Amino acid sequence: MSKVSVVVLVVLASRLSFVGQTISPKVQLFVKVSAPVVALTHVRVIDGTGAAAQDDQTIILSKGKIESVGDAATANVPKDALALDLHGYSVIPGLVGMHDHMFYPMGNGVFGEMAFSFPRLYLAGGVTTIRTTGALEPYADLELKKSIDAGEIPGPKMHVTGPYLEGKGSWAIQLHQLTGPEDATRTVNFWLDQGVDNFKAYMFITRAELGAAIEAAHKRGAKVTGHLCAVGFREAADLGIDDLEHGLFVDMEFMPGKKPDVCPEEPEDPVPVMMSKLDVNAGPLHDTIVYLVQHHVAVTSTLPVFEMGSFPGRPTLQPRVLDALSPDARSALLWNRVRSSDAGALGRRYGSDVSPLPSAFKKELEFEYAFSKAGGLLLAGLDPTGMGGVIAGFGDQREVELLVEAGFTPLEAIHVAAFNGAQYLGEIDRIGTIAPGKQADLVVIKGDPSKKIEDIENVETVFKDGIGYDSAKLIESVRGVVGSR
Repeated sequence: MSKVSVVVLVVLASRLSFVGQTISPKVQLFVKVSAPVVALTHVRVIDGTGAAAQDDQTIILSKGKIESVGDAATANVPKDALALDLHGYSVIPGLVGMHDHMFYPMGNGVFGEMAFSFPRLYLAGGVTTIRTTGALEPYADLELKKSIDAGEIPGPKMHVTGPYLEGKGSWAIQLHQLTGPEDATRTVNFWLDQGVDNFKAYMFITRAELGAAIEAAHKRGAKVTGHLCAVGFREAADLGIDDLEHGLFVDMEFMPGKKPDVCPEEPEDPVPVMMSKLDVNAGPLHDTIVYLVQHHVAVTSTLPVFEMGSFPGRPTLQPRVLDALSPDARSALLWNRVRSSDAGALGRRYGSDVSPLPSAFKKELEFEYAFSKAGGLLLAGLDPTGMGGVIAGFGDQREVELLVEAGFTPLEAIHVAAFNGAQYLGEIDRIGTIAPGKQADLVVIKGDPSKKIEDIENVETVFKDGIGYDSAKLIESVRGVVGSR
């Protein structure tokens, strides 16, 4: 921050408890700005509603909430406020990550819980609220949430999803595999009692199991999303599902010969080939878009993970990502990139000299844009899995950039990544936009992401409940750690 925006580091717990929580000394190390009243002056405000950016604004934060937003020239800055001059900076709402995990691929089907590094990276990237969309270690995630809420470790606010609701035949080791609809009901109720507030259905769940899970969750005010395969999107909509993950890459309803409640092992047409035949403006895919909108089913975009696996050389390897990875994780990522660099080999996997993956990725972009423009609720996620190059925080920023590639304006993309997630979680009255009375969850960015979306990577300070965290320090604290802890 510039000029008079002198960093204020307050280490007394009494000064850090004005929002109703006491922050531990370990977390205080990452606090950059803390005062009962903070004035962010002469800043560009991108409020998350999709409205045009407003230049030369002043935002007053008081006791963890936004007190006022208005022209800097006429703003009444309290005498006791800590005033930060933010010429050249933009402020956006805290991002709401809707397909985030605390685990990371470690090779050979093993996923490790990144309970140390990922919370820090989410927060450093400007993600102030997340939904853990499927948990391999739900108790670990619940304890992590408690520790963050208690101010014991830095991280975003968490909506914890229970263990995967998966049927028989899963390709991955699961905490539990459902044995029928009654078991689905019991499982949902058990984990609601443990403290989770969302569920994710997985690939081999049957319609009967999914329907029972949705009914049980809805009775207690919880929502269900799905990374499906055996159940098609429209079938899931009929059952009352709230959200669908990943888009076309996982929707098997268009597969020739698709049997009910069966996830195709060897589809007649590989998924990328099937996707290329679909038209967002006509035919069965258009009908599915209309059906989902009519049934109020959201779709979560996870473009970074598909970009990583669809394009040789994309995304560009970033030093910040490589620096965050442990030596073993870095080596694995680089090897995976080498393996995927041969476009001809990728094509031959699908019986062609040309890989269908880039065109499938383009179709996914078209689908998500068409779904949103048709009135659908599109959510923003990243899915830190894939080839290992999609990691917390950085991947959330990349998701917003890819939404712009899909056709959204930068303002629309930020709206999707903040407002829409808050709306889905039922928290739009508290987060998702910059407005008086809302929680002071804000991201200070050097530059202007309303004109150049790549500036969203230039995060300097992240306010959560009115306390400003130092993004650079959070990132530095996990250098060389992702993949090990």
